[in-house]
Amino acid sequence: MNSAEAKLTFQEKVGYSLGDFASVLFWQTISLHLIFFYTDVFGIGASAAGTMIFLTRMWDGINDPMMGMIADRTHTRWGKFRPYLLWMSIPLAIAAVFTFSTPDFSYSGKLIYAYVTFVVFMMLYTAINIPYSALLGVITPDSSERTVLSSFKYIGAYAGALVVSAFLLPLVKQIGGSGTSPTGWTVSMGLFGVIAVLLFVVTFFTTKERVCPPASQKTTVGRDLKDLFTNKPWLLMLFATLAMLLWVSLRLGVTNYYFRYYIAPNRFEEWVSVFNTVGMIGSISGVVVVSWFARILGKKKAFLILFIIANLLTMSFLFFTPRHIILLIVVQGIASFAGGPLTPLIWAMYADTADYSEWKNGRRATGLIFSASTMSQKFGWAFGAFLTGLLLDKIGYVPNVEQPAHVLFWMRMLMSVIPGIAGIVSIVIVLFYKLDESTMKEIGDQLQQRRKAGPSAAAIAEESGLNP
Repeated sequence: MNSAEAKLTFQEKVGYSLGDFASVLFWQTISLHLIFFYTDVFGIGASAAGTMIFLTRMWDGINDPMMGMIADRTHTRWGKFRPYLLWMSIPLAIAAVFTFSTPDFSYSGKLIYAYVTFVVFMMLYTAINIPYSALLGVITPDSSERTVLSSFKYIGAYAGALVVSAFLLPLVKQIGGSGTSPTGWTVSMGLFGVIAVLLFVVTFFTTKERVCPPASQKTTVGRDLKDLFTNKPWLLMLFATLAMLLWVSLRLGVTNYYFRYYIAPNRFEEWVSVFNTVGMIGSISGVVVVSWFARILGKKKAFLILFIIANLLTMSFLFFTPRHIILLIVVQGIASFAGGPLTPLIWAMYADTADYSEWKNGRRATGLIFSASTMSQKFGWAFGAFLTGLLLDKIGYVPNVEQPAHVLFWMRMLMSVIPGIAGIVSIVIVLFYKLDESTMKEIGDQLQQRRKAGPSAAAIAEESGLNP
């Protein structure tokens, strides 16, 4: 494939981004509101809800690589990954409605219902989102073009998150009369489901898979897993993502509580929406410029600089009080401008680790690379939800009553210092990542030669002397 063929049209970039818009309608809802829905709407205890989310998310993370290997072994006239956008979109939308429904069961019945519906919902989410994410690695072989595409992907993601942040709680309140209305939540998720199905279909029809595994590739599950866990750059990204997602999920998990009980008890629906909306606008603005920033500094340096800024601003939330609500919103916007580009940067680096694996081993398993990477995301969210629920329970949080001072203090800590520690860990790990732009150019050139001439992986590696 020549360089002109590797360039993507604007239409394809936008079409690909709509798939993440659809995914994030669900993802942002569960990230921002699921534990709140379970405790304050459905009536499950905070610790039980946090444990349930932790256990189901851990299983969900474990089955990600399974889905990745299934997708890698899928053969249709539409490709390996795109068909899942059609096959799984409607079942996913239906599962979302059941997850956010509130049948009148006993407490034990409610807990069982929550486990079953959330497990099914997340397995269907995995079945569509893993192939969608893997598309990033096969739409084009051009590393720089993938960085641009990753930016489009996350513009779509943050646009979806913006819709959830700005409209979900007000929509629930409009439909049901309050932010804790069971009917409001169920109907709202039905509307989101219809939108998501339409967007997944658009992504299917506007994208194309161009990068295929080597024609002679013969592999087994064991060989794929060995390649994955000896891929040092991927391992570094795995642990960096775990820490980064813990940084994000702790704050998202406590935001509703932070506003409802500390910042704006009488108007928390409105202020949570403003806070999250400003954050999404900041994130989208950051993603728009991240390709330019990454071209100047490289993906790794851009990631480190932006994360340091975002983390310092995150930790400053410890010092805000209800009197500082406007300043709090402003800082949220700036922190999100710096933090928003982190995910597209890290996913572009994941795509580079797929090229590195093919260069090193002579085999390509894009679905496995990306699915195992989303596993780290889900583990991060799982630990975040678990810690949020556990800490709320341990500090004496009781739903729907005025909270004592020590509970409010720990809510503030969960918005600032505790996630800040996770952010520092992620920053330190990324310092050891070695696939910079010059290395990836050399790897990309050699892969292009190999695809034309078919030399062995060992010969290519021996010739290059590269050992990132």
